[in-house]
Amino acid sequence: MSGALEGIVVVDLSRILGGPYCTQILADHGATVVKVEPPSGDDTRSWGPPFIREGVSAYFAGINRNKDCITLDLRTPGGIAQLEELLAGADVLVENFKTGTLAKWGLDPVTVLPERFPRLVHCSITGFGDDGPLGGLPGYDAIIQAMSGLMSVNGTQDSGPTRIGMPAVDMVTGMNAALGILMALQERQRSGSGQRVEATLFDSGLSVMHPHLPNYFASGAEPRLTGNDHPNIAPYSAYLTGTGPVYITAGNDGQFARLVEFLGAADLAADPRFCDNAARLGHRAELREALEGLLADHDAQEVAAELMAIGVPAGPILNAAQVVQHPHTAHRGMIVEFDDGSRQVASPIKLTRTPATYRHPAAEQAR
Repeated sequence: MSGALEGIVVVDLSRILGGPYCTQILADHGATVVKVEPPSGDDTRSWGPPFIREGVSAYFAGINRNKDCITLDLRTPGGIAQLEELLAGADVLVENFKTGTLAKWGLDPVTVLPERFPRLVHCSITGFGDDGPLGGLPGYDAIIQAMSGLMSVNGTQDSGPTRIGMPAVDMVTGMNAALGILMALQERQRSGSGQRVEATLFDSGLSVMHPHLPNYFASGAEPRLTGNDHPNIAPYSAYLTGTGPVYITAGNDGQFARLVEFLGAADLAADPRFCDNAARLGHRAELREALEGLLADHDAQEVAAELMAIGVPAGPILNAAQVVQHPHTAHRGMIVEFDDGSRQVASPIKLTRTPATYRHPAAEQAR
């Protein structure tokens, strides 16, 4: 089968995470991605242990499959000349250099690239953009989590503001970059011209501050740390059972009524403290006490399955090993195994006629 992006050629000058994650999305769906690395290689090759093999950390492998890796020294005229040859046959350029780097190499993104490569879609991924009060400054996922407000709503009063336990901003930025590239390629079919796509970590971090920023705009109240609680819905949190926590999300009054009826306390649905979502939000502590008292004799895994069966969203809190071994993970085809025995998370994007393919794992660094 050919991928949805078969025939699209991408020159990937990016490194670390946001850019490589973007280009892996494109590569999984059939684009030819040429990953250009400096002589020292992408920094993440050494971000281990664990390592898949020499020069390929698990971190690097997880975001660089299906790519052809080459080495160019772009600090030399010869390296720039080779890059220009690649761009002449490319549809997309992805890079996350500091502002001014391409111009320094004679490939100014405003004046030179559009003139020399008019059909090229140029995607620039940066921390803060090229200009403005923070323009040109370096950006890393954790820094943007701190500055975008994400850390201010993640954590508890005891923990204080806490980094989300995965590089959420980098990965969202990579997805936004891929989405922008696809939009530009679609528009190119009408105009015949490429354009610049800009994705920044700062913008992406702000964009996922939902519902916290909409709540702030409407109320003027600063969002606060709520731990596992949802700021707008109750019950919507982790609740202790007899064997550990279970996450329950009763998003409407009907689901709440089914929840408490299942737990043998149907009268709670009519209790003035819990009769609707606004009342439940105002009595979170009493609601938690009531629910955890009723859940104390239940097993977390079993009660989650039983609640889901009656239409109350609930789930046990699984660790990495448990989710990898879960039968639904296998059913969804979400783990791919390569001939060398290495495993990776598969593409979450499912297309019926042109599904993602996994042609080869992350390559060794070209010499």
